Amino acid sequence: MKQGILFIVTAPSGAGKTTLVNELLQQITKLSVSVSFTTRPIRPGEIDGKNYHFIDEVKFLDMHSKEDFLETADVYGHKYGTSKSLVRAEFEHGNDVILEIDWQGAEQIKKVFPRACSIFILPPSLKTLTERLYKRQQDDSEIIEIRMNQAREVISHVKDADYVVVNDSFGDTVDDLITIIRSQRLGIDAQKVNLANLLQDLTTD
Repeated sequence: MKQGILFIVTAPSGAGKTTLVNELLQQITKLSVSVSFTTRPIRPGEIDGKNYHFIDEVKFLDMHSKEDFLETADVYGHKYGTSKSLVRAEFEHGNDVILEIDWQGAEQIKKVFPRACSIFILPPSLKTLTERLYKRQQDDSEIIEIRMNQAREVISHVKDADYVVVNDSFGDTVDDLITIIRSQRLGIDAQKVNLANLLQDLTTD
């Protein structure tokens, strides 16, 4: 069976990770994104089950008590979690999986899946990050100020990532991310499993 690869994509809010991930899903086959569970309110334009699985705190705590999550995090006063069963199902279908999670979740995933590939997306500047947050029109100025105050803390965890990409030019950033994914798929850890039969044929008299 194909060896599934777990990609962790982390970024400060407004850096563009969701838009970038959606583009990767259009361009790369056998790649899926794990839809997280969250207790935060649904935003205009979001779809339950596509952007997030929106649940109340009672349901979230029940899933947590049953160890249904690979990782959980508290972000801006709301809970987020990644489902074990959903990730496992994607691997069983032969897909690699992207997790769009914050640095708290990334740390937890790395402990469980040390070979997971972590990618940190940076904005070209804090000024640009602020402009993007206002442009997407999802939060009021008070929330944006909170996000910007926390952005520096988020960015301080860039040192823990395997790869770092600056989202200055969208097209160039997508190309960089595609290169990372392709290189991981060609790595020996994945290929030892994916090419097991071929390697056996080539090395057996």
